[in-house]
Formats: sequence, C-alpha cells, structure tokens
Amino acid sequence: MEVTYLNSQLKKLCDKSREAQKKLGANCAKKLRARLADLKAAESVTDLVTGKPHPLKGDRLGQYAVRLDGGKRLVFEPANESLPRKEDGGIDWSEVTAVLIVFIGDYHD
Repeated sequence: MEVTYLNSQLKKLCDKSREAQKKLGANCAKKLRARLADLKAAESVTDLVTGKPHPLKGDRLGQYAVRLDGGKRLVFEPANESLPRKEDGGIDWSEVTAVLIVFIGDYHD
C-alpha cells in the first residue's frame, strides 16, 4: 500500500526512530514502526490484522486507526485518487490502496 503523510512532522516521526522514541517512548515507537511496515505490506486496508484496526466515527468519520501503545493510535484516511465507495455511500476500505497518515497520538484526550 502507498503511504503518505499530512505534514513533515508526521513524516519525520515515522521515518526517524530516535524522534519517535523521544516523542512517543521506546515501546510505542517500536509498535509504530511495525504498524507502518504492516501498512506498506498490505494490499488494502482490510488486510491489516494487528493493532486492532478499525474505522472511526464522529468527528473522525472517514478515518481509520490502529493501536500503538496505551491510548496512542496511528490514524490515517484514504488517499486513493478516486475514493472507493460502497452502495450505501460509506468508504469501501477493502478497495483503499493508498493512505494518508493524519495523526499519531491519543485522540481520546
């Protein structure tokens, strides 16, 4: 799957292990690297199995999350050129093959 980033800070956090360890802690940084590897290896979002992947609701409708450590999540949204939709109008996550990382942290605060 193609993975892109909302901004340079998120890209740096994902690309630089030291930065991730400093901001997230060693265990969370390790899980972040694993989840990113999972994303890149998957053909579509529904191929993800670790980190309790799930679509989000409410003000994060249209986004998807995987658990990292504690309350921290890796949150992304579809980045396909044309957004795949189901008949009911919802996102067809099984057809999403490109994602945009939009948030890393605890959105429960």
